[in-house]
Amino acid sequence: MVATVSLADAIAAFLAHLTNERHLSGHTVKAYQRDLQELLVFLDSQNIKSWNGLVGHQLRHYVAQSHRQGISGKSQQRRLSAIRTFYHFLIREGMARHNPALQVTAPKTAKKLPKSLDADQIAQLLTNQASRWHAMRDHAMLELFYSSGLRLSELVGVNSDNIDWDDASIRVLGKGNKERMLPIGKMALKALSNWCAVRTQLPGRNQTIHDPDALFLSERGNRIHPRTVQKRVSEWSTSKGIAGKLHPHMLRHSFASHLLESSQDLRAIQELLGHADISTTQIYTHLDFQHLAEVYDKAHPRAQKKPGDDGS
Repeated sequence: MVATVSLADAIAAFLAHLTNERHLSGHTVKAYQRDLQELLVFLDSQNIKSWNGLVGHQLRHYVAQSHRQGISGKSQQRRLSAIRTFYHFLIREGMARHNPALQVTAPKTAKKLPKSLDADQIAQLLTNQASRWHAMRDHAMLELFYSSGLRLSELVGVNSDNIDWDDASIRVLGKGNKERMLPIGKMALKALSNWCAVRTQLPGRNQTIHDPDALFLSERGNRIHPRTVQKRVSEWSTSKGIAGKLHPHMLRHSFASHLLESSQDLRAIQELLGHADISTTQIYTHLDFQHLAEVYDKAHPRAQKKPGDDGS
């Protein structure tokens, strides 16, 4: 027997379950609420009066309608996941007999390849003759991003004593609080040495270093903030005349794709990037293939189309 509960009351009971039993964050609970309210609007448009009245073909119609409205595949996957979880709850509570979301799959979203800079753009970005405090700090950060493939959080969290100058390596704390040792390239090591020589000479008057351990400092003596790094990387890129908006993760992508192009050693790159699963690293094989395909199209005699050749 299915319990008679209004559509809105069933949603309210589910949200209370997420909050009180599963202890999900307020942000996550609100996301569930938004997704289910969207479904509620659809049910009303279809004159469906109970959650048990929704069946698979109607839910597929809802997904198709959302697709026509421009809702991305990723958002649809999230919506369907919310609906599946909601129906598991309804069935447990005796408010539904079946889960229509089990019969429906969301349209796939094309996987976006990470953007990266080519070797010439990297050389253009990292050319530096600056001697001012900010510029020396920024140059050291850029060199370290590209030399060692650091995440933004890893760079911000690095301390001065994490560098082994004799071994030309750096110890970083990655995701899951996992430490890893990374090599530092010759140019990055030089930039870091130049930076460390002026690091404590904060610009301005009466400035105190509040975080003496931090490798990269703000001008006020605090550990540099991630947003500051993002802003400085973007400004540096613009000043060097590099098209498009540069963010720190693009330097990590560039590090990985350039290494793979040269070494073809995916396992080593997985270790350097700190990926727990090699499938995460495999995205760079697509980048490498794109590069190889471009080289092929430009160089192979049988790949080059003649003027006016339409392939027929």
